[in-house]
Amino acid sequence: MSTNLSWKEYCYLPLYIFAGQKLLCARLRTADCDASAGSVEELDRIITQIRQQWPDVHIIVRGDSGFCREAIMSFLEENKVDYVFGLAKNNRLIEEIIEEILDAYDKFQRTLHPARFFRSFIYRTRDSWSRSRRVIGKAECLEKGDNPRFIVTSFSEDYDGQWLYEKFYCARGEMENRIKEQQWSLFADRTSSNTMRANQLRLWFSSVAYVFLELLRHEGLKETTMKTAQCGTLRLKLLKIGAFVRITTRRIVVSLASGYPYERYFAIAYHNLKNAVPLRV
Repeated sequence: MSTNLSWKEYCYLPLYIFAGQKLLCARLRTADCDASAGSVEELDRIITQIRQQWPDVHIIVRGDSGFCREAIMSFLEENKVDYVFGLAKNNRLIEEIIEEILDAYDKFQRTLHPARFFRSFIYRTRDSWSRSRRVIGKAECLEKGDNPRFIVTSFSEDYDGQWLYEKFYCARGEMENRIKEQQWSLFADRTSSNTMRANQLRLWFSSVAYVFLELLRHEGLKETTMKTAQCGTLRLKLLKIGAFVRITTRRIVVSLASGYPYERYFAIAYHNLKNAVPLRV
């Protein structure tokens, strides 16, 4: 999550939901609310639409500890959606992996390299959870000291805990890059209007710009080295370029400078988008 300009003495806390690089939700909220506020409503909307198109698809929701809330987990369990959420550490959780922490410390002392061990166990909070759930604890020892971390998941013991943490949960950090693209490259933080509705509209303008650039990246540049380029790079190299425009009664001619260094990429993107299969909305 990220914050931006103030509104009635509070910063904004937008809620973003992605499926890979595909933006599914951009909801503006004031920052005086819980980090998970509005998540159940947005997940309900998104999951319903996905299952209308693909009834049997396996949906997995991933998020940090700000989204580890009973309401969200119960909703996902009721709708047969799997999840992996970060879980804030506490003394009870640390006691569950104390042996692994000692093993990690011993290995670090012997090798002088970071050491980590994992343990899967069943856990329930004293008050906030309605049921027991599977938790995976990471016991890690670094040069700076212990670094225990925890996740809670709906996946059964058939799924290795270390894999769920290292390969699946940690990959959520890639979403932060997508948020930064909108905040830094597409000006999603320009929310200085006097009303919440107007600023939500501004956030949506930025979101639509991201959707178009993601289409350019995914379809137009899929065969080039720019298929993984940041939105800011695409703006500067393919869109923000000088051109001479001539308008006649029959056509509009756009003439680019002969010295334009990215002519090849521009031509490839134009060809691919022109011949792409229309997307269903």
